[in-house]
Amino acid sequence: METIKTKQPKRFPWKKTIFITLGGLIIVALTVVIWAYLQIQKPIPQKSGSLELNGLSAEVSVYRDDQGVPHIEAKNDHDLYFAQGFVTAQDRLFQMDLSRRQASGQLAEVIGESMLDQDRYFRTFGLRRAAEASEAAYDEETYSYLEAYAAGVNAFMKSAIDNGELPIEFRLAGYEPSPWEPLDSLTIGKYMAYDLSGNWQGQAFRHWLAQHVTEEEALDLMPVYPTDGPVILDLARSVPIDIETAFATTTNYLPHPFSGSNNWVLAGERTASGKPLLADDPHLGLATPSIWYETHLTSPSVNVTGVIFAGVPGIILGSNEDIAWGVTNVGPDVQQLYFEQRHPDHPSMFLYDDEWYEAEVITETILVADQEPYEHEITITKNGPLLSEYASFEEEAEYALSMRWTAHEATTELQAVLDFNRANNWDTFADALTSFQAPAQNFVFASKDGTIAYRANGLIPIRPDEDDALLPVPGWDPTYQWKGYIPWDELPTIINPESGIISTANNQIVGEDYPYHLTHTWAQPYRHQRIIDVLYASNEHTAEDMMNLQMDVVNLQAEEFVPILIEALEMSDLTDIEQQALTMLQSWNREDRKEEPGPLLFHFWMDGLTKQLFNDDIPTDLYGLFEGRANIVDEMIRAANEGQPGPWIEKAGGLETLAYESFQQAVERATELQGTTPDDWEWGAFHQVVFNHPLAAISPLNYLFNGSPLPVDGSRITVKAASYHTDTGVVTNGAGWRGVMDLEDLENTHHLVGPGQSGHVFSDSYHNQREAWVNGEYHVTSTNPTSYQSSHQHLTLLPQ
Repeated sequence: METIKTKQPKRFPWKKTIFITLGGLIIVALTVVIWAYLQIQKPIPQKSGSLELNGLSAEVSVYRDDQGVPHIEAKNDHDLYFAQGFVTAQDRLFQMDLSRRQASGQLAEVIGESMLDQDRYFRTFGLRRAAEASEAAYDEETYSYLEAYAAGVNAFMKSAIDNGELPIEFRLAGYEPSPWEPLDSLTIGKYMAYDLSGNWQGQAFRHWLAQHVTEEEALDLMPVYPTDGPVILDLARSVPIDIETAFATTTNYLPHPFSGSNNWVLAGERTASGKPLLADDPHLGLATPSIWYETHLTSPSVNVTGVIFAGVPGIILGSNEDIAWGVTNVGPDVQQLYFEQRHPDHPSMFLYDDEWYEAEVITETILVADQEPYEHEITITKNGPLLSEYASFEEEAEYALSMRWTAHEATTELQAVLDFNRANNWDTFADALTSFQAPAQNFVFASKDGTIAYRANGLIPIRPDEDDALLPVPGWDPTYQWKGYIPWDELPTIINPESGIISTANNQIVGEDYPYHLTHTWAQPYRHQRIIDVLYASNEHTAEDMMNLQMDVVNLQAEEFVPILIEALEMSDLTDIEQQALTMLQSWNREDRKEEPGPLLFHFWMDGLTKQLFNDDIPTDLYGLFEGRANIVDEMIRAANEGQPGPWIEKAGGLETLAYESFQQAVERATELQGTTPDDWEWGAFHQVVFNHPLAAISPLNYLFNGSPLPVDGSRITVKAASYHTDTGVVTNGAGWRGVMDLEDLENTHHLVGPGQSGHVFSDSYHNQREAWVNGEYHVTSTNPTSYQSSHQHLTLLPQ
């Protein structure tokens, strides 16, 4: 019998090696993914159960509702603010640390040399020095609460460090935070004054104009025509300071030019409930996490809810059991640049009243990651720190610019904040306002007793007749020194007006009969006018109406200027697509809605028109110093339409040429971005909100910390403020918090905090309000224990 031999299959041993290797790689990859996931999950704070903490004197309960809002119940005020510090640090520690570092000029220590210029700037500006000057001004009780808050922050920080549970951002940046101090909270408060007080840059810009353009052109860009225009320009020309070199990089650190707010309050006769309604939506930078942190605080002396800056105790905007309040920025001229003349042989000596004096020179050590420390020298004259030389490495010049600022004084805003929280009527709230000095704010107020009120509150200088706040003034001449501050009882105030309506939107708040100078630069009037139009249209307003008004996107600037600009195009020879675009614009309903094509073309047209006016003559590096530019351009167009074009519009060829060429550019830009069919263009395809995380600038961390861009309604000049980067369309500034309070039911108030409460990327409340913010879907925060105590997230803090 023949044996049949079966042929064995050919073996390839290397295949087994490949499979083993691939399997190993997959296991390693999965391990890395699981490890990374656990690292990100690890710092999510404990929200239930109990914790023993050294520093408490009694038990504190913390309930978090479904939006992540902490409701803190304490048996005494020390424990209340200790627990607020602890809980806020649980959610926002990295943001808090970054905030104090930015304000203090300490970012280079953890980020590196790229932050050194910014640190030099803030060290020169002196926010932390101003906070140090303010510490002694606080009464003993208030300062003890600042200490309690700091102790609560440190209790969390110690636990997080000991247990390896610091937020992932610290581990990515490779450092641990240092202990929190009361001074850190005060410094953050000074930063908010900085963010809402900016007129020095306008003075610097107008000095540059005096040096580089004609007299007629310089005066055309003044926010108001000075009665002695040529005289003040002569002074500016006589002092040679290179503004572009001195301040070009500062535009990266300046407050956003469209930082503002809306607020209004209605008396009971204007509402459906018969009780006042109050609404507030401050416009600041939009980021992850939000600048605002919503909290409810309860102790035997206080029951208050609303929002606060992470790192600061109390509630700055909100309501308690009896009252509600909100703010917008007054924007007064609280800063002044001074020309300083330096002694030719002694660089630290300056002229004042015909005598030379020795300025204070301090050296601050700036730590820089992976490099030697940088010794930064700051010169402080009688008028304030020298700003024009903060980044100078050259020999000191004969002339420099110093700055005086109200917030450099010892001020006590956080004392006022804690007093707001305990106020129960207008008299007690007004008493609290006496402690609020910087920044100057438009406060609106309502109480259950039916009172509505308003006050523009804060330190506002009384200037000499020779100083109109438009340009730098001679620091060596005592004539130009401030004459004190507007007396508190003479600040603009309204109580129970006959109209039953009080509203502000950074608009002009006083007439020509007001005896003191406030500012030349107010916001464009469109937001305020729209608010007034809606409020006067009914006597049956509800909380829902107020929320709808906060989301209103009617564009009154377009109502005014689209007809003017279209008329200017009448003699122009348009291409087919330009005619289609013009027809589309004519039929647009003047609402800045994300699905509409009209807003895209209109804003491109206005942005392009502005660039065409100035780009050839004004360096783009100085645009951030150009205070009041939007209002000035509006006035230029109005004047030209009335047959009185100024020198800039004449230089551009007249209104018709300017309108035509900028329209062509706007159509071309829209076509490149969104195609050749104007009816298909969409504002929201360009105008989108991201809520950028500070580490998202480092790719690929943007995929971890940022959500996808969301199309959003509104613009710079609608009530729903959504200011954007003109090149990218990314919305960078707006109402990070919106609040509506019905005095009929202060137990249930309406809020939006975009993008959410938590700073932890895997938390349920990290980005849970992004779409709600876009769509205007408010949540109700209840101060009724029966409501919030039903939450499954109940953390008990116990004395150790």
